[in-house]
Amino acid sequence: MKFELQSIREDHQGLQTDVENFKFQWQRERDLHTATTTRGLLITGVVQGRFGWIDQDTTNATVYGRRAGFDIGSAIVGFTGNLYRDYEEGRNLTYSLRYGASPQTAGNSFLNLLDANIQYSVLPTVDREAPALTITLGQQLLPFGLEVPANEELKPVIRNAEFSTNPTLGLGRRDIGLIVRGDLFSQMDFGYNYRQALIAYAFGVVNGSGPNTNDDNDWKDVIARLAFTVPCGFNSWLRQITIGATGYWGKRNTNLTDDPKTLSGKGTKERYGIDFYYNHWPFGLTYEFILAKDTLTLGKTLVDPQRRDVISRAHTATFFLSFGEQFVAGFRNQGRFDDWWPKTWQPFVRWDTLNRDVDTDGQEVHILTFGLNLFFAETTKLQVNYSHRRDETNKNGPSNELFTQVQFGF
Repeated sequence: MKFELQSIREDHQGLQTDVENFKFQWQRERDLHTATTTRGLLITGVVQGRFGWIDQDTTNATVYGRRAGFDIGSAIVGFTGNLYRDYEEGRNLTYSLRYGASPQTAGNSFLNLLDANIQYSVLPTVDREAPALTITLGQQLLPFGLEVPANEELKPVIRNAEFSTNPTLGLGRRDIGLIVRGDLFSQMDFGYNYRQALIAYAFGVVNGSGPNTNDDNDWKDVIARLAFTVPCGFNSWLRQITIGATGYWGKRNTNLTDDPKTLSGKGTKERYGIDFYYNHWPFGLTYEFILAKDTLTLGKTLVDPQRRDVISRAHTATFFLSFGEQFVAGFRNQGRFDDWWPKTWQPFVRWDTLNRDVDTDGQEVHILTFGLNLFFAETTKLQVNYSHRRDETNKNGPSNELFTQVQFGF
């Protein structure tokens, strides 16, 4: 009997030792090969590889006679998650941190900080039929119209609209500040998991000096947006018809045209936009009208700064047709191995025009783009764009461009 107890004790000790060794080895493997965090974390990103061709030579201080070349459209990695999740009421505190290179960042560094903000849900998010209200503090995209607040990976056209990339307007760049977003009179169709609000609004105060930089004056810029969506059921042809309006008011530093670019004070910085959005499978149509007012100084001395207000005006319209299975719920929800997704073809045409100064001749640019997007997954696609560009400031006359881009999102 004593021998059996001793044998059982030894077996128990051996088993305990094996369990401890397994726990140590498992923890060691986890520490070596697993990224850990004390909060909820979602890692996302997008990579865009691009090849472009233009029928005119590009020559400047560093480029000679270039017509074609490879490029990286965007290379972004993002981290989002919960700093605090309120399971009872849904008054959550979340964060967003994104790094990378993109057309909306300055410089050629791959270490640009894109987004860095914290968002708090003022109203509970548990009831999806209830109104929404959030406060976002930090660096973020501006809620101006349709093109500006769209992330790089969601835009249908390879080249951004002219008004969003124009350095004077500065709408496409991120800014640092506090923005309140919300909606009213929402309704939820649980059968289709579709939520829409009659009114969506946004209001914010930002530095106005762009991303990754301190405010350059003592004035804060104000932005406000209001959008109305036609109330209807999911199967109605009126679904997702939205009309919006945005206003932006601020001050800009003015500089003389002398060599040191002498600071000559502050001037007006105003932007107004009206937009229309309709996306009902298989058709889609978007339109934006932008009007801007900027004070510039064209003189070379403070005695005669030659201050004047420059009015800019822009129109951007895009029509697209989608056919395939990618965004049809019946196909998308079918079980498949690995990351299978059905494909969707999306041809489109875009008309983009910008008049940099309506009071001066020869300041207009017109771009007509024909394109095709082939979706392999929601954010993974092949894009082909052909553009005819007529820029009145280009002495070589109209140009034609061809871009091909592969985008992978994760």
